[in-house]
Amino acid sequence: MNTLTNKQQLGLTPPMGWNSWNTFTWDINEQLIREAADTLVAEGYKEAGYEYIVIDDCWSLKERDKDGKLVADPVKFPNGMKALADYIHSKGLKFGMYSCVGTHTCAGYPGSFEHEFQDAELLAEWGVDFLKYDYCFKPRHISGELLYKRMSLALKNCGRDILFSACNWGEDNVYHWIRESGAHMYRSTGDIQDSWDSIKGLALSQLDKACYTGAYCHNDMDMLVVGMYGGSNSDFIGSQIGGCSDVEYKTHFSLWSMMGSPLMIGSDIRKANQATRDILLNGDLIAINQDVEGRGAYRIKPEPQWFHADDVFMLVKVLTDGDVAIGFFNLSDGQREMSLQFWDIGLPYASGKSLSLYDCWEHKEIGIFKERYAPVVSAHDCLIVRAKLV
Repeated sequence: MNTLTNKQQLGLTPPMGWNSWNTFTWDINEQLIREAADTLVAEGYKEAGYEYIVIDDCWSLKERDKDGKLVADPVKFPNGMKALADYIHSKGLKFGMYSCVGTHTCAGYPGSFEHEFQDAELLAEWGVDFLKYDYCFKPRHISGELLYKRMSLALKNCGRDILFSACNWGEDNVYHWIRESGAHMYRSTGDIQDSWDSIKGLALSQLDKACYTGAYCHNDMDMLVVGMYGGSNSDFIGSQIGGCSDVEYKTHFSLWSMMGSPLMIGSDIRKANQATRDILLNGDLIAINQDVEGRGAYRIKPEPQWFHADDVFMLVKVLTDGDVAIGFFNLSDGQREMSLQFWDIGLPYASGKSLSLYDCWEHKEIGIFKERYAPVVSAHDCLIVRAKLV
């Protein structure tokens, strides 16, 4: 039996990890990143599959050095990025950093425009394993498609395996060219906020994009806000919004898992409560997200006809072992009964087959059903089942 090399495994399934931006934005430092890595290991996140520790924007000085190289801020990172990478690697984790296609990053630090190959080589020297590549301050006369292809080529020839996370916010018809560019994941949306309206809006915007995600190139609906409770230092992300309920965070995690989005934690995991841990460490949902075939989830609207609102739907994801993951999502403000007719997922009554259903949140068997299943789902809530043919 052939086994994949590390390079061949890079980006095979949706990347999982932690990113500094949603909670800390510009207020980052070496100690914070080390503590995040420590927590990822000590609290079971690494064992669950979270492996990347990613520093977002604001890590460098505002100017390159005399040789044109990026310089880590010596106040925030006094021991430098190579030492930090070594520490993260010593924990069995991988190290991620941030740059931008433009002349400057979104926060005004040096971008990688016309420094792509130089920056890729520097990241490799530091021991970087993941690059988030943003889209601010791009010269207008050059296409974003070309610039992402340029950095992809640089990364693939820098001497180190670096996962390429393209972040152009769904601009420039990105779905039609991003896989060919060599990116392992790509942002298909604007920035997430720690609010139910933001989560709902981002998910609904991608329901018709199932065909544009898959192994080695995953549709990234932005980082998770699970467990933030409004705890960002950014007014835009959450400090003036107030966050979500645990039920809404559960539905958020379920949508991202079913739709194959990378699972990048954005909360302060050092302070996570039990409800947050239960959501982020749900092995049944992670297994669905990490299914090796990486198939997108297709949508079915429930019967009866008058419930055909956009915010009440089922998602169906075909899994490698023959099981089917089914998500019953009620994003509306009222309770709904949601009827799934099994023939809508390819199982006719005449087959003589039934579905054995397992609840992925309660972690228990529901029972065996023939022809249809019709759960009642509360407002903003969901039910995720793993269905086995019997």
